[in-house]
Amino acid sequence: MPEATPNTDGVQIDLISGARMDGLRSMEKIRLILDTVRDGNIVILEEGLSPDEESKLIEVTMNEISPDEFNGIEIETYPRSQTGDKSFLGRLMGKEETKKLTVIGPANQIETLHKDENLISALVSRR
Repeated sequence: MPEATPNTDGVQIDLISGARMDGLRSMEKIRLILDTVRDGNIVILEEGLSPDEESKLIEVTMNEISPDEFNGIEIETYPRSQTGDKSFLGRLMGKEETKKLTVIGPANQIETLHKDENLISALVSRR
């Protein structure tokens, strides 16, 4: 991912498209997310992660937490409207739709204020 010019006056937000993530394997996605968040940036994924990838992200994050360097991540996800997007067979089999918007940021910089099916409201502090 191209490096942006650091701005000490604000918080950098990286919006990552589904097309960008589609070309990566699970561990590459996790590494991209964690490296970006460790730099103090907020990541917004257009299409989110699969449940297995989200679990692995949390597992890897827990292994990398260090009191002086990395406090972990805050992650909030909500699914997109699925009416008509899901096939009859998929609904019958109970398959989970993975197209969802996900916001990930450093635990010491992002605080979720409100979350419902239509909105994630977060307070983001400066570094």
